[in-house]
Amino acid sequence: MYRFQMDKITLPVTPSKLTVKIKGNNKTLTLVNEGDMSILRAPGLTEISFEVILPMLGKYPFSVAHNRPDYYLNAFKKLMLEKQPFQFSVIREAPSGKTLFPSSMEVSLENYTITEDASKGLDMTVAITLKQYIRYATKTKEVIQPTAESEPTIIEETKRDASSAPKAQTYTVKSGDCLWTIAKKYYNDGARYKEIYEANKDTLKSPNLIYPGQELILP
Repeated sequence: MYRFQMDKITLPVTPSKLTVKIKGNNKTLTLVNEGDMSILRAPGLTEISFEVILPMLGKYPFSVAHNRPDYYLNAFKKLMLEKQPFQFSVIREAPSGKTLFPSSMEVSLENYTITEDASKGLDMTVAITLKQYIRYATKTKEVIQPTAESEPTIIEETKRDASSAPKAQTYTVKSGDCLWTIAKKYYNDGARYKEIYEANKDTLKSPNLIYPGQELILP
């Protein structure tokens, strides 16, 4: 079973197809009499695209019957107008109910196209394109300009005071645990599993490999 979530919105009908495009930024230069040379660069922003059905009459047993298409269309419009990134999650579950590996990424809603086709009934189809969002920050530095009598220029990076920062708690992994279920238990949001992985990257090789007895930091 799959579930797609955009921000806090669970799509009523799980799309039958998900396309994830990881863009490369490598560049090839042609040198005079020397052939081609490749310059390897960090990958570009990931693009995600899919189509979702919005049932008009709630005929799908797995759809949210009381939510009409306008509920979701208004939600998509709000995501674009707010101009803020949000969390996109794909939750995968086995037939037994066990959570398989989830995917979660902070994204922006780039565009969406609404299609109504009378030959296919009353349902609406919305084609959605998302793009990975990476937060950026600047470093603050204090620069002391030298004078004729002073020592050479000293550049000191301003550090944030962490004396009042909240202390992280720890959790001991139990049989059957995964990062998604731990995040769901402690944060009431399984999509925040990535935060736990980032806080424990020194000891975890992969967010999908944890073992009973491991002690994890919960940021």
